[in-house]
Amino acid sequence: MSKQEIKNYQGDYGHGGSSKIDGKEADMEIEEQVHHEHVEEISAELELLLKTDPLKGLSDDEVLRRRETFGMNELVEKKRHPLLKFLSYFTGAIAYLIEIAVICSAIVGDWADFGIIFALLFINATIGFVEEAKAESALDALKQTLALKTRCWRNGHLVELDTSELVPGDVIVLRLGDIIPADGRLLGIGATGEATEGDLQVDQSALTGESLPLSKNKGATVYSSSIVKQGQQMAVVTKTGGDTFIGRAAGLMAVAPEEGHFQKIINRIGNFLILITVVLVVIIMVYLLVVDRGTPDGEFKKVLERVLVLTIAAIPVGLPTVMSVTMAMGAKELAVRKVIVKRLTAVEEMASVSVLCSDKTGTLTLNELTFDEPYLTNGNTAEDILLYSYLAAEPGANDPIEFAVRTAAEEQLDILKNRTHKHEVPGYKVTSFLPFNPSTKMTQATVMNYSTQESFKVAKGAPQVIVRLVGGDNDAVRAVNALAKRGLRALGVARTKPGSLDEYELVGMISLIDPPRPDSAETIRRCNEMGVDVKMITGDQQIIAKEVAHRLGMGRVILDAGHLVDPSKSDDEITEHCIRADGFAQVIPEHKYRVVELLQNRGILVGMTGDGVNDAPALKKANVGIAVHGCTDAARSAADIVLLAPGLSTIVDGLMTSRAIFQRMRSYALYRITSTVHFLMFFFCITMALKWHMKPILLILICILNDAATLVISVDNAKISVYPDKWRIGQLIFLSVVLGALLTALSFAHFFVADRVFQVSAAKLEAIMYLHISSAPHFVIFSTRLSGYFWENMPSPIFFIAVMGTQVFAMLICVYGVIVGEAIGWGWGIAVIAISLVYFVFLDFVKVFIFRYWSFEFTAAAWPTKARMDKLRARKARVIQQKHVWSSIDQVRQVGLKIKVLEALKQK
Repeated sequence: MSKQEIKNYQGDYGHGGSSKIDGKEADMEIEEQVHHEHVEEISAELELLLKTDPLKGLSDDEVLRRRETFGMNELVEKKRHPLLKFLSYFTGAIAYLIEIAVICSAIVGDWADFGIIFALLFINATIGFVEEAKAESALDALKQTLALKTRCWRNGHLVELDTSELVPGDVIVLRLGDIIPADGRLLGIGATGEATEGDLQVDQSALTGESLPLSKNKGATVYSSSIVKQGQQMAVVTKTGGDTFIGRAAGLMAVAPEEGHFQKIINRIGNFLILITVVLVVIIMVYLLVVDRGTPDGEFKKVLERVLVLTIAAIPVGLPTVMSVTMAMGAKELAVRKVIVKRLTAVEEMASVSVLCSDKTGTLTLNELTFDEPYLTNGNTAEDILLYSYLAAEPGANDPIEFAVRTAAEEQLDILKNRTHKHEVPGYKVTSFLPFNPSTKMTQATVMNYSTQESFKVAKGAPQVIVRLVGGDNDAVRAVNALAKRGLRALGVARTKPGSLDEYELVGMISLIDPPRPDSAETIRRCNEMGVDVKMITGDQQIIAKEVAHRLGMGRVILDAGHLVDPSKSDDEITEHCIRADGFAQVIPEHKYRVVELLQNRGILVGMTGDGVNDAPALKKANVGIAVHGCTDAARSAADIVLLAPGLSTIVDGLMTSRAIFQRMRSYALYRITSTVHFLMFFFCITMALKWHMKPILLILICILNDAATLVISVDNAKISVYPDKWRIGQLIFLSVVLGALLTALSFAHFFVADRVFQVSAAKLEAIMYLHISSAPHFVIFSTRLSGYFWENMPSPIFFIAVMGTQVFAMLICVYGVIVGEAIGWGWGIAVIAISLVYFVFLDFVKVFIFRYWSFEFTAAAWPTKARMDKLRARKARVIQQKHVWSSIDQVRQVGLKIKVLEALKQK
């Protein structure tokens, strides 16, 4: 890291150096602040290629040789064919099982099942493909941020050429408004070799997150895609294409993993269902082939038809579709709030986010300097210092500090409102103006006061210059140092004393800051209430990050980027830093990416908000990347969610909506796994014991009706959790097996009571069992929609009507003997439905009991595998370590608080 004076942080108005009066040191000095900037390493071999004659440039032959070595100055992207992307939606554990069922349907000629299952598979893939096809390539957006043409010295001539043709060693001309085409080193001379006055002002906020243009002079590095705001210089190209600062960001996005958290969860659920389905169905198939060998029922095709229907009815063919529709409905709901979801599964994953990493500049803050609380002296007011600053401001100057001063004055001073001529100040006339000069570091204006007919001078500039101009002021120096320690930019203002045009007195010190967005503090507070820890990750300086964190109500444990790459610490130690810190400062894109990666490796789901090119890699790496309003194309394309409205308040809306969607999806998953477990357990046992089976049409009817009804779960009322949600797969499967086993017991009770006690006919028994198997598991969804008791949050009318409607339909066809073969009458129909309703209440109490007492410790004790025991020991060790860490942090904070109290007492 290099060190420069703070002037690089404030444009040419920066404060730094010491204050002198008549060649002597003043009583106090303005403390020099340092600016930390990432410096690119240049290898010795590459350094030799940078000795190009500035006024001749490279020859065509040399350019060709270097292009063979370094390639074109462009970002290379491997594009994926749209057809291959669409086919990727047919992959996954559940998809494979459904595809096997489709193939088997075709083999046995069951074209009705073939059409239904294939349609569900195709609909699910289409929903995912259409929703996500709207996203543009992140690398394409990065290309759009680069300059298209540049002026370069070649063969002794200054020529204009495409930026893609640049190679290391090329000499390029940079001037106001240019997008820098490649990383380069400033040469400190103009386009024709003349010496340049002043530094080059470069805006690289989109790359590094620094809120002000930086002053760069001879030998400094300028980065590709940053923008020249002031000045003109030549530079020698040091790095091109993928080797540039922005190119490495593109490389990080290319290696970001494709499979999301939600897809992993679905695959784990699918693997469990595949395992039990395949194992039990294969056993049944082998059993039937052996027992019925030599009979018509024992033919392979006949047995295959029977187990195929069982498989189709058992597997959750509607699960991917229900999940996709639920997420699509959530995305539509968020779109009304101007939150655009680009990756559908991000809607679900956002519910589990427990850490939200946020860029500072342009995300938490406005990315524009504003007038803050000034230091005032000699009886002046805030209005006075604004007026004098405005009089000494250069009209039309392309400088962020001048713009901030003029904007604040025009907004706050009554005399500047409703003016006829925007360049006049009522009651005053500027008779003489000396613009900013790099050597004097100030502007001066001579002003006529019409009311007194007296002239006076106003000076505005770097603090040390203004303090020197007024003959020294220790209180002002203390004020400037205090502002600098908080990361605020100071600007001195002085005016001549009445009756003199030579003797100045201090008016005060303007303080400027890139302020937080109006809703940022409230958003952070609400996120914390919802169990989401917000961390600031910025390329800006540490003192600035701490000041902004303080204003946002965040903790002030802001570490510099060195903690992320400390070779003396292990990844576990660095991860602990990431977890306990409130943020990181002075980071580059690789650091942001690393923070997200380390937290993810600990099993934490991470959200990331940002707006610049420097945020793009971390946005893509995060489980949920959120691009804020006004972001760059690169950030927008890398993100999963894009905010169209200014501010961050819609993030809270996103959290609320995603948690509601999560509850609906978990509800459906628990219901569907329970149904599958019950279905397979009952038919496996009844087939093996009694060789009893149900008509294929009834099995398919159960599958279609029940899954169709549960599609409306996407509009069901949901109880939003206070803390981030989490897929506890072990708990989910254990509870599903328990509920499925209890439902199996109820099924056997129905079977034997109807068959042995009431001795109903075979057709009537089949109808009774159809109604029971249709209703009993289906009513369980009223219980699975909550982790608490079912009455704590009633279902929506649409959802209730859809679920009850399908079972009323099932009851009616059984009562009147439609499709099922024999009517069972109203007595049996009402009895079966009533028992199913009562039994779901019993299962609800079982569910609540398991949710209440379930823990990972219980899982490890019940099934003590080596992996679980190792994980349990690691958790306990981490808890002890975290207690020690937080104890140390508390002690440090207490010491810091005591020091602040002592400093305050000393100042008094």
